[in-house]
Amino acid sequence: MTIRSAQVRPGGSMIRWVELPGPGPARVYVHGLGGSSAHYFTEVATSDGLRGRRSLLLDLLGYGISDRPADAGYTMREHADWLATALRAAGVSGAEVIAHSMGGAIALLLAERHPELVESLILIDSNLDPAPEIPAPGSSQIARYGETVFLRGGGYRE
Repeated sequence: MTIRSAQVRPGGSMIRWVELPGPGPARVYVHGLGGSSAHYFTEVATSDGLRGRRSLLLDLLGYGISDRPADAGYTMREHADWLATALRAAGVSGAEVIAHSMGGAIALLLAERHPELVESLILIDSNLDPAPEIPAPGSSQIARYGETVFLRGGGYRE
């Protein structure tokens, strides 16, 4: 197990990840809002069915062991592009991306914007409509929806 990093923004902002060695193609784990991939996914990545493959337990910019630049916008698209920069620096392409919650929305955008980096997606409790930005910080806007409003698509409109 090794901690690695990649500069993803001008000025030196770094995304960091815990990397487990093994053959490729790589598995990339992306946490949800307020999380850290090493905390969320270590048990899964080292389980009998999944261990032995190159695995990157990546912390998005602003979370876990990654930098928290005050001047970043932190939109889903920015996260996807920063993630792409980190994966390219790590020599990753055609990855199996396993993502939870907000990380799943980012993974969808990663696959859309940088398809050469993603072979497959495994999404856990993820928002499947990542395009609209949430106007309130974090997931608080979604949390205010009742079940009926949420199932109709909530307040998301292009």
